[in-house]
Amino acid sequence: MCTVTYIPLQNSDFILTSSRDVPFAREHALHPKKYIEEGIEIYYPKDGKAGGTWIGTSSKNRLICLLNGGFEYHTSRASYKKSRGIIVKDLLKIDDIHKGLDAINLIDVEQFTLTIVDWNDVLQLIEFVWDGNKKHIKILPQEPQIWSSSTLYDNSVKQLRRNWFADWLTKNEYSQASILDFHHKAGIGDPNIDVVMDRKVGGTVSITSVKKEQNTIFMRYEDVRNTNENIQLLEYKC
Repeated sequence: MCTVTYIPLQNSDFILTSSRDVPFAREHALHPKKYIEEGIEIYYPKDGKAGGTWIGTSSKNRLICLLNGGFEYHTSRASYKKSRGIIVKDLLKIDDIHKGLDAINLIDVEQFTLTIVDWNDVLQLIEFVWDGNKKHIKILPQEPQIWSSSTLYDNSVKQLRRNWFADWLTKNEYSQASILDFHHKAGIGDPNIDVVMDRKVGGTVSITSVKKEQNTIFMRYEDVRNTNENIQLLEYKC
């Protein structure tokens, strides 16, 4: 839940890609598949610890991606009322995302950021930040975007990563293969801040890329630390 990029395409299509950085000792996640929950189709990789997810799509014409932390670094408590990954699943199931964000109770939930892509009626890119006390909701323009988790990177490193992304945008086609290359290679050779991050005790464990093309979703999941059968491809209608 560390680095997320968004690239709008033509005709309300897009590519969203997420690099997940967690402690290496964390329970291994299950590769993505279809689940039926409360009568709703949801596609997501399942977190091995809490059973939630950091990225998923649903038959409600929505994609949600989670980053840990809000605007600034915070110190985590030992426990919270509810897992942020469960909140992602809850919001994937509701009919109206704006009403759902307004109504959801986040008291005693750790800080987080959501990138939400909703294609009901019109394509919307929504940034939702819970700073531990207040909700912040912003409708973003349909332009390329990059986010880096506040729990791992300070503002100077966030800006450096925005610079890498801006440079990539000027030199590459907007394709799923090309943005995956960015998520694998962008950086300056410093594993502490490169997009594929390795800080010995934790780092990048997977990369998930979701492309919407007309009425079809293409989800590519790469288990970065597992060298055997590490790539899974899903294709399904939306």
